[in-house]
Amino acid sequence: MSSWQQREQFLIGVAQRCLQGSKVFDLRRSHLVAASQISKGTIYNHFATEADLIVAIASDNYQHWLALAERDSLTYTDPLKLFLFHHCGRIRESLEHHRFVIERVMPNEDILSQASEAHRQAFELHHGRYERWNREAIAKVGEVFGFDRTELVCNYLRGNMINCDDADKSFDDLQMYHQFCFALLQLMGHSDKRIPYHQEFVDWLGAQRCAA
Repeated sequence: MSSWQQREQFLIGVAQRCLQGSKVFDLRRSHLVAASQISKGTIYNHFATEADLIVAIASDNYQHWLALAERDSLTYTDPLKLFLFHHCGRIRESLEHHRFVIERVMPNEDILSQASEAHRQAFELHHGRYERWNREAIAKVGEVFGFDRTELVCNYLRGNMINCDDADKSFDDLQMYHQFCFALLQLMGHSDKRIPYHQEFVDWLGAQRCAA
């Protein structure tokens, strides 16, 4: 990784910390000057527009979720448990660490149209890969004839991340994960399958704490 890439990754990390606990994206490039102790000119070289900053943060988020998905794929051999626990993990991490829910602002075609080509391409790459992982994971759970439920499921996932954050849910609320998984199964057309037992959620949450 070049010094330019290292500095940009550092700035994105600073931006992520500045956004912690926020429910609106009110961060501006100028805010990073004091937070990062890096000059305004250098920051503006990395993010030529405000849209670049938003898109870069979003790209970093989706790259992170994809890395978690690949890690989870090594843990769960059952496709359904993989999909359910991966997305439970996203909820847990966002709530526990008060991460800004990037789904509030991205993907957004208006913002992407204002971003520089490099940042836009990076976002499209990482978001596309994560979206593809989700589609493949849903397909592996089992095809349901009639209509494509993937878009319905993905919209629910996005809305649920926002709703959990809005409601200030507790990351260790087992009932929340239970209800989330139940709703996912219905939307996926697999109401005949069972969600994980209560003890499985207890064990999963304990393992997440140990791994943190």
